[in-house]
Amino acid sequence: MQDSITQNVINALAGTFGKLANLGREVARRKPPSSLGAYDCYLLGVELHDRFTTDARAEAIRMLSRAVELDPGFARAWMTLGLAHAVDAFNAFTPDSAASVERWRECVEKALALDPTDPMTRLYMGALRAIGGDISGAAEEYDRALALAPNDADVLSMLASSRALVCGNPEEGCALAERALRLNPQAPSWYYAQLARARFVAGRYADSLSSLRQSPPDIPVTLMFRALCHALLEEPAQAQSIARRIAVEFPRFTVENFIRTYPVTNPLALAAIKEGARRAGIA
Repeated sequence: MQDSITQNVINALAGTFGKLANLGREVARRKPPSSLGAYDCYLLGVELHDRFTTDARAEAIRMLSRAVELDPGFARAWMTLGLAHAVDAFNAFTPDSAASVERWRECVEKALALDPTDPMTRLYMGALRAIGGDISGAAEEYDRALALAPNDADVLSMLASSRALVCGNPEEGCALAERALRLNPQAPSWYYAQLARARFVAGRYADSLSSLRQSPPDIPVTLMFRALCHALLEEPAQAQSIARRIAVEFPRFTVENFIRTYPVTNPLALAAIKEGARRAGIA
C-alpha cells in the first residue's frame, strides 16, 4: 500500500500534466513571448499538443520547435516534437503523412542520441521500427520501455495501445491502461483513448465505446474507433452516421493511412479494424 501511494503521488506531481508541470505552465503564460525559455516552450507545447485541434496542433509544433531551437540538447522536447508529427500523420491532419512520419523519425533519433534511456522515446522508436517492418525490434523496444519505467503512468498508457495495435497481447494492453489510470489521478483524456484501443482489439467493443466517450472527442481516430465499435456491435445506423461525419469533417483521413502510419501490425488488430471499416463503410 505504501508503494502504491508513493507511485500515485509521483505520477500526480511529475507527469506531463502533473501539478509541477501545470504550475510551470501558469508561470510561462504570464511571461512575454520574447522571454520564454526552452522549458517554458516545451510545457506550453505539450498542453497545445493535447488539444487536438488544427490550430492548436500547428502552434504546438511551433512551440516545441522553438524549445529545441533554444536548447538543442533537450531530449524530451525532441521526443514530444516527434510525437506531434506522428499524431498529425495518423490522423491525416497533414496533407503529407509520409513527410510527417519521416520528421517523427528524425526527432526520435535525435532524442535517443541525447538520452538513450528515456522510456517514452524507446516506446516511439518501437513504433518506428514496426513501420519499417521490424516487428521483433518493436517488441524489444516496448519491453525496454516497460523495464525502464514500470510505474510511469504516461508510459504504461501509451504502451497499452502499442501492445494491442502493433505487437503484443491486447489483454495485457488493457491491464496496462487500467493500471495507468489508477496510478495517475490527473489522467488526461488520451489515457482513455489508449484504453479504448486495447479494449477494441480484445473484442470488448461496448467497453471500448465507454472509454471513447472520455477520449479526445473530435479527432478522426476517436471517431473511427467509435464507428468500428458500433459496426461490430451490429449497430449500422450509428456506425454509418459517424462514417459520414468523418468524410465531411476530415476528408483526408483514411483507415489505410491510420494502419500504415500508426502502425497497425498486430494481426488481431488488423482483422478487427478492416472488418469494422467494411461494415461501417469507412474507406
